[in-house]
Amino acid sequence: MAWFFTEKNIFGNNYTLVGENAKHISKVLRMRTGDDITLVSPNKTQYECKISLITQGEVTVDIISQKPCENEPDVFVTLYQALPKGDKMDFIVQKCTELGISRIVPMISARCVSRPDEKSLKKKCERWQKIALQAAMQSRRGIIPEVTPCISFKDAAEQTKQNEKTVFFYEMGGESVRKILNGTKPKTVGMFIGSEGGFEQSEVDSVTAIGGQAATLGKRILRAETAPSPPYPLLCTKPTILVREDSLCNARQMMPERSIAVAYTDS
Repeated sequence: MAWFFTEKNIFGNNYTLVGENAKHISKVLRMRTGDDITLVSPNKTQYECKISLITQGEVTVDIISQKPCENEPDVFVTLYQALPKGDKMDFIVQKCTELGISRIVPMISARCVSRPDEKSLKKKCERWQKIALQAAMQSRRGIIPEVTPCISFKDAAEQTKQNEKTVFFYEMGGESVRKILNGTKPKTVGMFIGSEGGFEQSEVDSVTAIGGQAATLGKRILRAETAPSPPYPLLCTKPTILVREDSLCNARQMMPERSIAVAYTDS
């Protein structure tokens, strides 16, 4: 069933979609009156609906049933991603949205090769937000992850103090994520991922200075665009991803235990 997000909370027995949603339903999916769709509102309520009217630029649906959307993980994870080269950030935003990351903050670290100007960054962030929307619709998320404006590493480190835990990926190894969590279930986590060159020692020190602890997932080093994926499920106690068995087998072959270091800090 087609999955869409509404800009406003829904009140009443029907709702009218306009703009891109209406265009996608009528022109791309070529849906007709009587077809079923799912809407998710900003308050994470899921509505099962039936199309009652399609006009030029508008699609009206009748609300059949509603319930709280249960597709979100039990931890709000903010990804602080140092800008990689080329279009790798497109892939990162798409896959992290599918996995369940709640917020994505692009940042510039010391070893970033990619350093777009302000105008280019604004356009890139707008494109990344669209990618997040499309991925959220495809993966049936309960929210659309926010892709924020790009900030400096220093500002990111300051911002992550709001999180209960902070995850800092670094290639020098450390304890396992499970051992570091030690049975705790943080509600908010910040994950820092470096660009192709990793992080400077001074950047690592800035995190360990506030109580950071390095962690490892094995003996290998991941590429910047794949680094956010393997550790994310370890942070969640409520599974929210349905995977086909053939995809799961491929994942097991492609991603055994990897060598990534992370640091957690208590706020």
